[in-house]
Amino acid sequence: MAPAGSASDDRAAVSGVGRSDRGSFDTPVWIAGYGHGNDRVGRVVGVTDLVTFGETMLRLSPPRGDRLETAREFDVQAGGAESNVAVGAARLAADAAWLSKLPDSPLGRRVVGELRSHGVRTGVAWADPAGSRVGTYYLEHGGEPRGTDVIYDRADAAITTVEPAELPTGVFESATHFHTTGITPALSETTRETTTALLRAAGEADVTRSFDLNYRSKLWDRAAAREAYESLFEHVDVLFVPRRDARNVLDREGDAVEIAHGLASEHGFDCVVVTRGAEGAVALRDGSVEKQGVFDADTHDAIGTGDAFVAGFLAKRIAGGDVAAALEWAAATAALKRTVDGDLAVVTPDEVERVADGESGIDR
Repeated sequence: MAPAGSASDDRAAVSGVGRSDRGSFDTPVWIAGYGHGNDRVGRVVGVTDLVTFGETMLRLSPPRGDRLETAREFDVQAGGAESNVAVGAARLAADAAWLSKLPDSPLGRRVVGELRSHGVRTGVAWADPAGSRVGTYYLEHGGEPRGTDVIYDRADAAITTVEPAELPTGVFESATHFHTTGITPALSETTRETTTALLRAAGEADVTRSFDLNYRSKLWDRAAAREAYESLFEHVDVLFVPRRDARNVLDREGDAVEIAHGLASEHGFDCVVVTRGAEGAVALRDGSVEKQGVFDADTHDAIGTGDAFVAGFLAKRIAGGDVAAALEWAAATAALKRTVDGDLAVVTPDEVERVADGESGIDR
């Protein structure tokens, strides 16, 4: 029998026939025009710039102006913080992969199919659909004063039982970056343990590890979240944190620069990126502070904007850009995402460059 991750195992994972208990990678799907240059052709299957780990749900949204309680039709899209980052980075020319667990069902395959369509390779542990499910969330867009409402239905999703042995963790041997968020350890004790194990494994493989705090009050309270986050920080190299979460969850005081210095000093992060909403973001690395404002955007859908920011930052760093350039790309990617419906940053490198260069308007 071929080992996990071999060509025969990949075929089983793609076809759904004879799947092994351990997750494996599908072959990469490069999408013409998404920024994957000719240098990407012929790269070894399994070699990747960025690996992410977390839950992807199906998002169901009624038509704009309709209410959840009266809607007769729903738009369905895949969405999850870590896969959003993988898609954004893949579209910005990074080789990206996503690890998770899904039921071997039409809905599970629906998630994988959408991520693959954007060039993301998937390392999925497939679960018996009789005892597992795909998490969903319902999003009702609403302007002021009503606002946008989100209802989660993610309890007992397949990922809540995922263990490291089920995932193709050998990918870390040839990866350069690993990313996850504070959402994943909130899903179950098992996902918290698996998140810790993957961060450790990535560190042992000398992979740069990034973590987006991404606090969700609907998943856990602040005290429990802080305890979990701080237990993970020793395994994190790059921290992304909204200023409000640094203050409200991590009990930090001061402005964004002071928060970044305090976190870096206490936890030894190589880089701390603090986002400040409409005020932009700051990044601290090697004692040097970089600041970046926001780019104007007509907001069509704000969901996934923070993930797009992270994707732009990581993609630029992976491409060899410095922190200042990465912050600029992050802000430009986030602005573009606000113009796109759905969780995913369906953007191109040329579009990001245009925004970063101050170009806008009609492309003739």
